[in-house]
Amino acid sequence: MTGFETTSLEESDFELRLHEQFDDTIARDQRIEPRDWMPDGYRRTLIRQIAQHAHSEIIGMQPEGEWITRAPSLRRKAILFAKVQDEAGHGLYLYSAAETLGADRADLTQRLIDGRQKYSSIFNYPTPTFADVGVIAWLVDGAAICNQVPLCRSSFGPYARAMVRVCKEESFHQRQGYELLSTMMRGTDHQRATVQDAVDRWWWPSLMMFGPPDGDSPNSEQSMAWRIKRHTNDELRQRFVDMTVPQAAALGVTLPDPELRWNEERGRHDFGTPDWSELHRVITGDGPCNTERVARRRAAHEDGAWVREAASAHAATQAARAREGAAA
Repeated sequence: MTGFETTSLEESDFELRLHEQFDDTIARDQRIEPRDWMPDGYRRTLIRQIAQHAHSEIIGMQPEGEWITRAPSLRRKAILFAKVQDEAGHGLYLYSAAETLGADRADLTQRLIDGRQKYSSIFNYPTPTFADVGVIAWLVDGAAICNQVPLCRSSFGPYARAMVRVCKEESFHQRQGYELLSTMMRGTDHQRATVQDAVDRWWWPSLMMFGPPDGDSPNSEQSMAWRIKRHTNDELRQRFVDMTVPQAAALGVTLPDPELRWNEERGRHDFGTPDWSELHRVITGDGPCNTERVARRRAAHEDGAWVREAASAHAATQAARAREGAAA
């Protein structure tokens, strides 16, 4: 046996031990940190998921942001502005988590605006009335909470820690949305009709937020084995329905699903099947606002180039001064 062959065998044995250590950490429900060894597939899966999550937060600023200047009172403007600002912060936390895996934030952004990475399908729907602002906070953020609270126990440390703050703020957003809808439902007939119309439009897209049914979800099984995810798409969708039905009854709105009913035997609600062909269309770029959302993100990125350049120049100047000071 040559020295080269011996070295190759030693490297293979070393990598095997690293993989066993990784598997043991996952099995003991402990966290993987950025400096720990991890399989390439684990790293790629995390970058894909975290990037999509970050993109969704940033694109998600647009549907409600359109209403900041048109909100009916200074109080509503301030609430909405604070929420949109929170979403920007969520995107920054998540991009930072992706960077700990070796991803480049500029590259992730370019992939988004080139259409090579996705964001949540829910943000490709229009917001024609102010009631949409409340329904997004109630239904969309409610679905996000169902999906994201388990991520606080994700096996990747930076992602799990980022999600703790994100979930706290999302919970506050949901309560704000519910309060807005409750106020509108105590208002005029027109306001109540506007709320019901928004619920009718957002209910099914909210159910689709959890992704395709388990049998058609190619990444869920491996993500759960690695404990990146803790529950399947269908499990999370069921939780969301069970959580939302009593809230809808308290608000006085009707959820637009004739198959929705309590199943005493299961102890859960039965509900209808979303239009998965619609989800496919929206994910592949044929939603009502796909082109608009990405075009705005591209314009914002290009218009902000001078800010990034100025910040980089300032950082370089500060670093040079620090070196000169250390050398003096």
